[in-house]
Amino acid sequence: MSLILDACVAQHQGDRREQQDRVALVPHPRQPQVALAVLADGMGGHTGGAQAAEQVIVTATNDLQAYAPREETPENLLAEIIRESHLLIRTGRLLNEQDPHSTVVLLLLQGRQATWAHCGDSRLYHFRGEALLCRSRDHSYVQHLVDQGKITPTQALSHPNRNVLLTSLGDREEPRVDWGHGEVQPGDCFLLCSDGLWAYFSEEELGRILAANSAREGAAILIDLARQRCRGKGDNCSLAVLRLEAGKA
Repeated sequence: MSLILDACVAQHQGDRREQQDRVALVPHPRQPQVALAVLADGMGGHTGGAQAAEQVIVTATNDLQAYAPREETPENLLAEIIRESHLLIRTGRLLNEQDPHSTVVLLLLQGRQATWAHCGDSRLYHFRGEALLCRSRDHSYVQHLVDQGKITPTQALSHPNRNVLLTSLGDREEPRVDWGHGEVQPGDCFLLCSDGLWAYFSEEELGRILAANSAREGAAILIDLARQRCRGKGDNCSLAVLRLEAGKA
C-alpha cells in the first residue's frame, strides 16, 4: 500500500514586532518519496534571529537538493544540515557584529521511514491517530528542572526562565542534537512547531485536533486557539503538519 502525504505549513507573527520563525516543507527534486520538513526559531533575545532562522532553511533546502538516498543515510543529511547551519550562523555573527542564534527541528520522510533531529525547544510530535508515539525533549533550563523532579511539567509552562535554552545553533559550543526515527503507516501525523504554539496545548488536545482534521484545517485551528489563549502576549507561532494517508494499492 502506498502512502499519500497531506501536509501544510503555517505561521502567525503573534504580538511581536518581527517574525523570527521560519518553516518550510521541501520535496526532493528527483525522489518523489523523499521530503524534508524544517522549522527554525530565531532567538528573540538576540539580534539577527530572523537571519539565523533563514540560514537554517536555506542550508536545509540546498543540502536536500544534493542528497542521494542510495549513497547517503538520512542521519548524514540531517547532521550535515545542522553542522553547516551552525557554522554559517557563527560566521554571520563575526561578519555582521551580531549575535544570531536559532533552534532547529528537522524531519525527513523517505518512503515508510521517518528520521528526525532537533536542537533547542522547537518540538516534533509523532501521533498515530490520537495517540502520541513520541515527542522531542526540549533543550531548556526548565526541562532540566523537570527531569530532576524539581518542578512539574505544568509549572514549567509558567516558569520565569522557561525561555532559557541550554543549546542552540550559533552558540560558542557545538550544538547538542537529539535524534529519532521510526517506520510510518497510514494514520500517522507529525507536528513540528515553535514554542509560540506548543505552550498552549496538551499532548492529548494536539492529538485530537490533528486526528480529526486535514493538515490545513488542523493548522488553522491550532493557530486560532493559540492566538485566543495568548491574550495579546503571543510569541511568533509556526508549525508544519504532515499526515500520512493510505493511497491506492
